[in-house]
Amino acid sequence: MLTNSQIAIAVVVVAVITFACRIAPFALMRGRERSPLIAFLARTMPLGVMIVLVAYTLDDVTTAPATWVPALAGIASTAGLHLWRRSIGLSLVGGTAVYVVASLLLA
Repeated sequence: MLTNSQIAIAVVVVAVITFACRIAPFALMRGRERSPLIAFLARTMPLGVMIVLVAYTLDDVTTAPATWVPALAGIASTAGLHLWRRSIGLSLVGGTAVYVVASLLLA
């Protein structure tokens, strides 16, 4: 069994590692704003994220309406929101919300 001090040390270590992982990208990117690699990633990452999310969404889809209706609703709403507002954040959050609500209603 862990003592209170061992738990406190573990929490501090995890907090430091978490903070370091969150701040590292910003520290490593300093001075590289004009990098061709960064420009390439800025152009291609949104599409890559969408492809991964669509693949994940369609992973467990079967012929049962409880699986394909939420997937279709989520993908369609994500695409529609993105075409309407051109906002990655809005389309991801909105499409996810539609998917979750449809999944809960058909469960």
